[in-house]
Amino acid sequence: MEEISKLHLPDAFLDFLQENGLDPSIYAAVDSTPRYIRLKAGIEAQLEEIEAEIKCKLERLVWLQGFYSLPPDFKIANSNAYKQGKIYGIDAASGAAVSALDVSVGDHVLDLCAAPGAKLCMILDILGDSGSVTGVDVARHRLAACRTLLQKYALGNRCRLFVADGTTFSLVPRRLDLDSGSCISALEDKADTFKEWTSRRPWKERKRAAKARESAATGLIANSKHPELIYYGHHSGVIGLSRSELYQSVCNGEVSNSGYDKVLVDAECTHDGSVRHIQKFENWGWTTLQRRVLDAERTDSLTSLQLKLLANGFRLLKVGGSLVYSTCSLTVAQNEDVVDQFLKENASAELQEIDAAKDWPCRSGRIPKTLRFDPSTSKTSGLFVAKFTKLAI
Repeated sequence: MEEISKLHLPDAFLDFLQENGLDPSIYAAVDSTPRYIRLKAGIEAQLEEIEAEIKCKLERLVWLQGFYSLPPDFKIANSNAYKQGKIYGIDAASGAAVSALDVSVGDHVLDLCAAPGAKLCMILDILGDSGSVTGVDVARHRLAACRTLLQKYALGNRCRLFVADGTTFSLVPRRLDLDSGSCISALEDKADTFKEWTSRRPWKERKRAAKARESAATGLIANSKHPELIYYGHHSGVIGLSRSELYQSVCNGEVSNSGYDKVLVDAECTHDGSVRHIQKFENWGWTTLQRRVLDAERTDSLTSLQLKLLANGFRLLKVGGSLVYSTCSLTVAQNEDVVDQFLKENASAELQEIDAAKDWPCRSGRIPKTLRFDPSTSKTSGLFVAKFTKLAI
C-alpha cells in the first residue's frame, strides 16, 4: 500500500474498489505501465526516421500488429511524427478490442460510441480503400474531435459521423459499390442531394443543424427527427443521396441482411480501469471522482445505458456478423453482469472465442470467452472485452 499512497486515493474510492472486489494495487502500476502508439498503415518503412526524430526507441509489441511501446512518461504531442499524422496514441488494450473485431476487406463497420476517435481511426486504417465506417456519439463536441482526427490522418474517405443517441440509432450502411459512384450518377439530377462534404456547409443545412442542437440543448431531442450528420467522406455512400434516402429506415427483418458486418460498442463507463484517467482526478479534484465514479445512482444508470447500447448495436448487426463490447471499467457490474443479462434477453446472441487472444497478455473474465486487461497482468490500461455473433433463428 506504500506505493498506492503516492496517488493519494481517497478512502471513498478505496471503499469503492473493495465493494467491487478490485485490488487497489493496480493503481500503483501506473508508473511502470508503458505508453503505446500505433503507426499509420504504410509508415513502417519510416520507423528509424521517427525514432531519430523523437529520440526514443520504439519497442514493437509482438502480440499486436502495428503497435509500439514507449516509456510511461514519454510525450508524443510535440513530435513531428504525431503532428504529421504518422503515429497516434492508443492504448494496446483498446487496440486489442479493435483487433477482436477481425475487420476484413469490404466490411461495413459501426462504431457506436466513437469518441474520442483512436479506435475509429484504427478501424479505417485496417479497411483501407474498401468498406465503410459509421461513427456515432451522443456528444457533438467529442464527435467533432473525431472528425478532426479523421482529417489529420487522412482516414475519412469512407466514414460518416452522426451525432445521435447510440441506444436508438437506426441507420444501416449503404451497401453499394462505393467506388463506382453509381449512387451519384443515378441521382445526379435530383435537387437537394448531398454534395461533396465541406466544412463550410450551405446556409439551409447550417440552420437545420443549429435547430437540432437547440432542441437537444432544451431537452427536446424527440423533436429532432434525424441524427445530425457532421461529416461524410467521398466514398462513404452519402454523396448523391437525398435526405429521405440517407435517413431511410429498415425493419428489423431487413437488418438481418443489410445490417453492419462488424459493430464496436465501447460503452460509456466509470473509467475506473483507466489508471491514467483516475490519476487525473488529483488535478481535477476528488469531488469530481465522487460524482463521476462513486455515485451509486450514476453507476446504476450506467449499467442500464450499457445494456441498451449493447442491445441496439446487436440489433443493427447482420446475421453472421461480429460485435465487440468493451469498457474501461474493471467492475463486474458493468461487464460480466451486462453480458449475462444481454445473453438472457437475446436468444440469437452467442459469445465467441477471440482467436487472437491466445497470444495476448490478458486473463479470462468471470464468463468464459470474455477477457480482462489490467496494468499488473497486461502492462496496459484496464479493459474488458466480449465478442458476440448473431445467429439465424
